[in-house]
Amino acid sequence: MTHILLVDDDTELTALLEDILTLEGFTVSQAHNGLEGLEAVNESVNLILLDFMMPKMNGMEMLKQLRQHWQTPVLMLTAKGEEVDRVIGLELGADDYLPKPFSDRELLARIRAILRRTQQTNKIEEESHTPPPHGLQVFPGKQEAYLNGKLLDLTTTEFSLLDYFLKNMGESISKETLSLEVLGKRLSPFDRAIDMHVSNLRKKLSEHNNDKPLIKTLRGRGYLMVEDK
Repeated sequence: MTHILLVDDDTELTALLEDILTLEGFTVSQAHNGLEGLEAVNESVNLILLDFMMPKMNGMEMLKQLRQHWQTPVLMLTAKGEEVDRVIGLELGADDYLPKPFSDRELLARIRAILRRTQQTNKIEEESHTPPPHGLQVFPGKQEAYLNGKLLDLTTTEFSLLDYFLKNMGESISKETLSLEVLGKRLSPFDRAIDMHVSNLRKKLSEHNNDKPLIKTLRGRGYLMVEDK
């Protein structure tokens, strides 16, 4: 059964969310600050719903420390209008964000999109029958990616994004398509999630590739992973 960890200091909200998620068949546990949240993370947790404004340790610091040891998918819960927090959260490795207040339907849709993405990659068996393009090797069954023999420290979303780029190498891919295919949601105005995920992925690839860019920005069109030569 899918295990969701709720990390939010609003106990009324977490109690309500636990009731909703339990009715949907999820196993739910709670923590009410970042310190408790870090202590509650283990291999059984499939997704973390993380609030940013909390006492003792806020969500930003928890996410930063979490990514040092875990790649568990994270859906940020942010107050409406806190764009700076959302951008920083995405830079630190959050998979998506959901502004408060939100509807039950929207929350469940975001959760299922993230879980579907994670579970799909885990079901695919390892395949490496042809020489890897750009020295990249992707193993969806283990959700691991290597560049020139070095393991890349990728979040779940970054891994899915890399896998999608490799499958569509040399093709122009719009932000709208990436949002639908990778994040599982329609691109809304001023939504910078895809831009931030691509930026993070591009930096990590460049670090192991002598700063040679593998993903190009096509102004007004989207992105493209250059073909291997």
